[in-house]
Amino acid sequence: MKFLGNVLAVIVGLLVFSVLSFFIFAGIIAAISASDSEVKVRENSVLHLNLNGRVLVERTNANDPDFSSIDLFGGISTVGLSNIKTAVSAAKNNENIKGIYLRAGFFSAGQAGLKEIRDALVDFKESGKFIISYDEVYGESGYYLSSVADEVYMNPSGMLEFNGFSSEIVFLKGMFQKIEVEPVVFRVGDFKSAVEPFLLDKMSDENRLQTETFLGDLNNFALKEIAESRKISLDKITEINNQMLVRKVQDAQELNLVDNLWYEDQVIDHMKEKMGLTEDDKISLTNITRMNAAAPSKNKLSKNRIAVIIAEGDIVDGRAEGSISSEVFKEEVRKARKNDDIKAVVIRINSPGGSALASEVIWRELEECSKVKPVIASMGEVAASGGYYIAAAADTIVAQPNTITGSIGIFALWFNAQGLLNNKLGITTDVAKTGEFSDFLSAARKLSEGEKAIFQNQVEQGYDTFLSRVASGRNMSKEDVMKVASGRVWSGIRAQEVGLVDILGGLEDAVQIAATKADIADDFRVIYYPESKPWFERFLNQFTSDVQSYYQIRKYGELYPIIKQVEKVNQYKGVMVRLPYDIEVK
Repeated sequence: MKFLGNVLAVIVGLLVFSVLSFFIFAGIIAAISASDSEVKVRENSVLHLNLNGRVLVERTNANDPDFSSIDLFGGISTVGLSNIKTAVSAAKNNENIKGIYLRAGFFSAGQAGLKEIRDALVDFKESGKFIISYDEVYGESGYYLSSVADEVYMNPSGMLEFNGFSSEIVFLKGMFQKIEVEPVVFRVGDFKSAVEPFLLDKMSDENRLQTETFLGDLNNFALKEIAESRKISLDKITEINNQMLVRKVQDAQELNLVDNLWYEDQVIDHMKEKMGLTEDDKISLTNITRMNAAAPSKNKLSKNRIAVIIAEGDIVDGRAEGSISSEVFKEEVRKARKNDDIKAVVIRINSPGGSALASEVIWRELEECSKVKPVIASMGEVAASGGYYIAAAADTIVAQPNTITGSIGIFALWFNAQGLLNNKLGITTDVAKTGEFSDFLSAARKLSEGEKAIFQNQVEQGYDTFLSRVASGRNMSKEDVMKVASGRVWSGIRAQEVGLVDILGGLEDAVQIAATKADIADDFRVIYYPESKPWFERFLNQFTSDVQSYYQIRKYGELYPIIKQVEKVNQYKGVMVRLPYDIEVK
């Protein structure tokens, strides 16, 4: 058995070495090609937006090798929002590009990100060039994006999900009861429901109200845009959606959600006809990376710069990878503030929040920056709780109609593990101390009423600070902020109505506002912070993550999502300004 184990280890090692060697070699070749030759788009080319199975992030390196077709350990490749929009814009203005072939049936992106891509495609259509969408299976979000196309096709044996949005929460109360761990909660705000999974076995009335409201806003907005693109009345498209009238593939065609049920080769032949090519001709397909490499740089020599600082992920203290860490982000803002060539700053926020302390540290740095140059907040898919906290320092807040934002509230969580230790594990503890509160918040016993009062007071002070930051930034009284706070989550549309958002729009709108405020509207270029790490370093990180995820999925099976939720409990330390839960719109 030991011999077989050694053999298996050698085989796995060789496999990993071979995979890494391939990517190193491919990356070197790609880098040499990018630096030594000018990329040109062939005549009669089509931009192939193949977004299927990919996850949308804010930005990736423009010259990264495109390994989107390679799937390691079930891992998922990413694609940058700014990269997609740049490619679409370049394709619009490139005479060799005749149209776009869109594959986005299952594309993992939030509604606001999809809206920005959709707007870019609407702008592309003004060129008179075609957009054709095809896929075998369309998810709800994928269809929302794909419906912007001039023609939408689906495989004759395919499937279309079109039945409205939902968001499911995992509740952990029963598990904690079984292991005899008592969650102790401190919070402010009727809607601050981040702690509900630890206390309840279903949504509270307040949480259900806010969740159904913003889901309804997002769904209604998507239906409105689909209705306009497909030339179906809003009443009819709402009926189709509410009653799930697409139950077999033929229903999608009969109800005009797709134009025909074709195989991909038929779609390709149709594109050839539109381009005046013969059946034997080949269409030259250009991907996002190549399109961006061929795109001319805008205002490349301009000294006037607008810094777009990406704030993506949970807000955490100190320094951490893959998050908005307070120390790293603070340094990026400070660099932008002290750089005289940077005339304005745009904070691009995609965050459900996190640590209250880290949010305050970031807010302070943005507040200092706003004293010397314009600071504009651009909200992406979600900018709530701590995400809204840091946005409050901006001069202007821009959000999409289907952005999820608000959640102005605060909470803290502690766990009394005495029952688990004593009754389940047979472990007892004893303590010697010099003062009444020397073992403050010990997890090995129940909290005293004095400890609860102290901690609750800290949470209330944090909430008062949060309210003050918003009131100051929005030029509102604290009382008016409280009316729309209490942890309530809002869609971008409603956030504008209640005064939490100034303008509905995307990142380009925020950049243009920043340029206008800095008086450089006709002469500027955009630079992004933090600078992206080399593709291979990011690939190694993703490779490691994919291996870990693959192992856990194989180990836990259908329980994997619940295990992930339990693991997040360990992150809830200290006072938090975070969304109720990880909102996944399905």
